[in-house]
Amino acid sequence: MARTLTVENAVKTYPGAQTPTLNGVSLELNSGEALVILGQTGSGKSTLLRAVAGLEELDSGTVEIADHGRLAVVFQQAALFPWLTVRQNIELGARYKRNRGRVQKDRIDSLIAKLGLTGLENRKISEISGGQAQRVSIGRALAINPSLLLLDEPFSALDPATREELQGWLRNLIDELHLTMLMVSHDISEAVTVADRIGYFEAHKGFTRFWSPRQEEVSETEILDYYRNAAGQGSYVI
Repeated sequence: MARTLTVENAVKTYPGAQTPTLNGVSLELNSGEALVILGQTGSGKSTLLRAVAGLEELDSGTVEIADHGRLAVVFQQAALFPWLTVRQNIELGARYKRNRGRVQKDRIDSLIAKLGLTGLENRKISEISGGQAQRVSIGRALAINPSLLLLDEPFSALDPATREELQGWLRNLIDELHLTMLMVSHDISEAVTVADRIGYFEAHKGFTRFWSPRQEEVSETEILDYYRNAAGQGSYVI
């Protein structure tokens, strides 16, 4: 299987810190694979994702994306233009590909349908729900047809019912579009629902355990127990 992302021996120490946030972290992600990173607050999960995105400079180590692939990043808050419509926000992503005319319109129409936003395309962002707005954020990212989609806790600000709905929707989207995705999360249930592979990321150590919920039976209790052991017998609260 083709490899999309390779991280080798990534090191990052923030000014004033006694120990590196990333301490020789390595990671490989194959094409079409969805990896969700779990770990305690402050462990360095988001620092790794930002390094992959090119938003955080490493002290040493390398990040390689196959074929100089395009990256798209979606953060916790939907960074949209509220005075523009759903379609206009998604088209902002497509413009980076410099497509024109009918081909672009057909592609945006298809993407809007896959996002479950048909009928809302002419509404302004201020007129739709938070869950729908986050779908638009992901749609704008997908409009550039990225080689790698990076998500940093995209659903954590939403209510539980909407969050659960979007987790299942994202998994279906991954399957339908064969997305390659790296996602940071604090939600074990979300990870089990969305991921092909789950990685536990430990402060100053990097990845210490992986699970493959699409290939083996993985319980949320098993992962929670690992959290607790890593944090010191029950000192961590999900």
